[in-house]
Amino acid sequence: MIKKYKEFDWVLLGTSAAIFIIGLLFLFSATYSKNIDFIIRQVAWFLIGALFFIAIININYRKIISLGYIFYFLSLILLLIVFFFGSKRLGAQRWLELGYFNFQPSEFAKLFITLALIQYLTEQKSEKGIKNITTAFFIMLVPFVLILAQPDLGTALMLVPVFFTLLYIWGIRLKHLFFIIGGGLALSPLGWFLLKDYQKERLMVFMNPNIDPLGAGYTVIQSRIAIGSGGVFGKGWLSGTQNQLNFLTERHTDFIFSVVGEEWGFIGGIILIGLYYVLVRRAFEIARKTDDPCGVLAACGMATIIGIQVIVNISMTMGFMPVVGLPLLLVSYGGSSLLVTIIALGLLESIAIHR
Repeated sequence: MIKKYKEFDWVLLGTSAAIFIIGLLFLFSATYSKNIDFIIRQVAWFLIGALFFIAIININYRKIISLGYIFYFLSLILLLIVFFFGSKRLGAQRWLELGYFNFQPSEFAKLFITLALIQYLTEQKSEKGIKNITTAFFIMLVPFVLILAQPDLGTALMLVPVFFTLLYIWGIRLKHLFFIIGGGLALSPLGWFLLKDYQKERLMVFMNPNIDPLGAGYTVIQSRIAIGSGGVFGKGWLSGTQNQLNFLTERHTDFIFSVVGEEWGFIGGIILIGLYYVLVRRAFEIARKTDDPCGVLAACGMATIIGIQVIVNISMTMGFMPVVGLPLLLVSYGGSSLLVTIIALGLLESIAIHR
């Protein structure tokens, strides 16, 4: 038994646990004056995730990835169910109500689509032509459109860097990769006409938050004030005025990094970013030590999902990127996001153990 877990990555686990504990501290700070239920639910989702984690590390990751197509079609079914039975909040219909909890299929789709792409690319390892690239593109495109229609622009866009990362690791010719990227950039202006009005407002506010300081630009402005007012060492835990006086909206979900910046300051923000860096670095280290192409693709895919989402979330709280509604992994409140992240970490540990 000890020999079986010899390659278990304790640094990956310890770093993830540290981030989650920090997340609970700031989730408590952001919500204790309103409702302690947020903490209870977050811990409940963590315990559910821990069960999945234990199960996954005891299964060879190749068996999980061999079910990629099944997970893919399950995600399509769930995304379609949302259109008919999903609950609507803040102009988006993304959630399914399951009694005490809310379930967000697009979060799971992000992971399931990645597994399906890994399975397909692994099966086509000897053929790397346009036909295979096109098929992989449509595997990604169908759920991308369904997620975008909810609308959930942030999660939909997350599929793009994952797709390109997997193609690159798979061994696509660089001229094909640059052609796809160039074509996508050339067509991107057309995407403006597919956006909802509030999404267009967010893009305009990104360029200049002061064009609507009390509307679409309010959250970003208050977030930047909170982070800036934290200074070097912060105002202290539970002592952030922007947070405690309710100037920050969505501070327990997408904008929780604003609470970190205000209460722990620049030093606290750097510590948290450093922990994320270690986490992503360990994921790529697992990929580097893995000889199996399937394992390499899976480890790089999980690392990309984690790394890109963290970069986008932190950047949007500071006004460096448009607001796209992505939570800060392991820190923001949200059961679906937490559970998917823990499953991704379990897959990484499975690769480390069974490579």
